[in-house]
Amino acid sequence: MYKLVAIDIDGTLLNSREEITKEVSNAIQAVKEKGVKVVLCTGRPIGGVHHLVEELELNDKEDFVITFNGALVQNTNTEEVILQNLLTYQDLMDLHELSINVNSHMHYFDLDDMFTPNKKIHLYTIYEAFANQLPIHYRPLDETPEDIMVPKVMFIDYEERLNNIIEAIPKAYKEKYMMVTSTPFFLEILNPIVSKGNAVKQLANRLSIKREEVICIGDGENDLSMIEYAGCGVAMGNATSLVKKPADFQTLSKDENGVAYALDKLILSK
Repeated sequence: MYKLVAIDIDGTLLNSREEITKEVSNAIQAVKEKGVKVVLCTGRPIGGVHHLVEELELNDKEDFVITFNGALVQNTNTEEVILQNLLTYQDLMDLHELSINVNSHMHYFDLDDMFTPNKKIHLYTIYEAFANQLPIHYRPLDETPEDIMVPKVMFIDYEERLNNIIEAIPKAYKEKYMMVTSTPFFLEILNPIVSKGNAVKQLANRLSIKREEVICIGDGENDLSMIEYAGCGVAMGNATSLVKKPADFQTLSKDENGVAYALDKLILSK
């Protein structure tokens, strides 16, 4: 019997119109009624998921959300932070210097807002702000407070350019930080112990839920760690081959109600 389902948002929960379909919403409510805990697990900041948490009614006293690719785990009812692994001010300075060296645009977050040190704001920074319903703050690095808490830094560019940027990043940086692509145009840089898989594992342990009682559903490279951790890792039909390979179950695509199909086959029809 599965007791926890962790669901990625972009490319998984949402369809191409950035909507939760009625079929997916109904399946999630049916799973909850069976006593299974549903947790959204996303690279988005906490501010970018509030409306989805409310829409799906995932805000009871013992409901949680995993954001920033696992850097922050929070109770959605009390807003209590139960896990956070962040970057420091010095990390931010070092990564800004790296962005200059590899000629990449960059933006970053604190726990509430989104910032860029680039006066010429990139299109994908604007896209990220719109998707998460957050304003963009232009702030030079020398105006950044030294006590800032940074869940993640992002390098952004068009796919071909970003691939070249990633190749140009020295090995030492790749060993020092967790670096993962969440879309073809976003490279996310995090504390080295951060991953969705680690966050799901720690939350499951807190809730006394065994690994074999966990389902994780995702589509992208940043979902790989939780797919590999789960008792049942589920790859969306639109998932990358990297995610499909280790998955235990492949569902339909995001535009075919893939989350609903997986929940029905693995939980509701049992």
